[in-house]
Amino acid sequence: MNRRDFFAATAAALAATASPALAAAPGNFRFVHFTDPHIQPERKAAEGTLRAFEAINKVKPDFCLAGGDLVFDIFERSHDRAKTLFDLYASTARNLRPRVHSVPGNHDVFGISNKSGVPASDPLYGKKMFEDRLGARYSSFTHKGWHFILLDSIGITPEKSYIGLIDEEQMDWLRSDLEKTGRQTPIVVLTHIPLATGFGQFIGAAAASLRGIQVTNTKQVLDLFEGYQLKAVLQGHTHIREVLDYKGCQFITSGAVSGNWWRGARLGHPEGFGVISVKNGQLQWEYKTYGWVAAQE
Repeated sequence: MNRRDFFAATAAALAATASPALAAAPGNFRFVHFTDPHIQPERKAAEGTLRAFEAINKVKPDFCLAGGDLVFDIFERSHDRAKTLFDLYASTARNLRPRVHSVPGNHDVFGISNKSGVPASDPLYGKKMFEDRLGARYSSFTHKGWHFILLDSIGITPEKSYIGLIDEEQMDWLRSDLEKTGRQTPIVVLTHIPLATGFGQFIGAAAASLRGIQVTNTKQVLDLFEGYQLKAVLQGHTHIREVLDYKGCQFITSGAVSGNWWRGARLGHPEGFGVISVKNGQLQWEYKTYGWVAAQE
C-alpha cells in the first residue's frame, strides 16, 4: 500500500467509525413555549391569542409547547361554556403552522367545582375533556436528539380544588420513560404549575397558598432525574418571566400570552411567549412580546 492509499483507507475508516456518533448527536433547532392564553369570548382574548399565534408563525419554530390554561375557565363552568371555549381555542389554534404539544392547566380541567353543576359521572369530567380535545395529559417525544417530557401538574383535592402535583401514575411512567431515554440524552420538561419558582416569595404569599403556586412533590420528581441530562423545565401558571438555574438545569417561566388575564401587563411582565434556541447542545431562552394593547374596560 502506498502513502496515498494508506491515508485514503485511514480516512474512510475514521468516517465509518464517526458516522453513527454524528447521526446521534443533538441537532440545532428552535421551538416556542407559549402558556396561559386563557382564551374566552370576552376581553378580546381570541383576537389577542390570534395575534400571538401570528407572531409565533413568523419565528418559524420546529414545534410549539403549550403550557396550559389554554381556556378560561372550565373548572367551575357548564358543558355549554366549556364547549364554547374549546371550540374557540381550536378555531384560533388552527392558524398556528407548527405542530403543538400541550399539557393541561388548572383552568383546562372540566367541571370539578360544585359551581359547575357537572356530575363526576360525566364522560368528559375532569381531565377527560382535555384529553378528548388535545390528547394525552402526559407524554413524551424526541426531536433532533433532545427528549421532551410533558407532565400533568394538576392534582385534584377531595375539596374539589387543585394543588400542584405529579401523581403516582405519572411518576411510575416517568421512571420508565427515563430508563428508555438513556443518561446521555438532553431532556426538557414541560409543566403548567412550576416545579421551582420564587413567585410565592415575590408576592408574599401565605404558606398555605403555595400548594397551588408550585408543585408540592418537586423533590421527588427531580430525584428521578438524578444522573440524567435535565437541561430545562418550562413552566407557566404565574404569568411572570422568571429563570432559575440549579445544578445545570434552567427552570424557565415564560410569562403569559394573556399577560394579566387580558388586562395588560402582570406585575410588570407583558404579554408574550418564549422562544428557545438549541445550538451546539446548549439551550437559550428569549421572551418575545407581540405588540398587544389590552382593551380598556
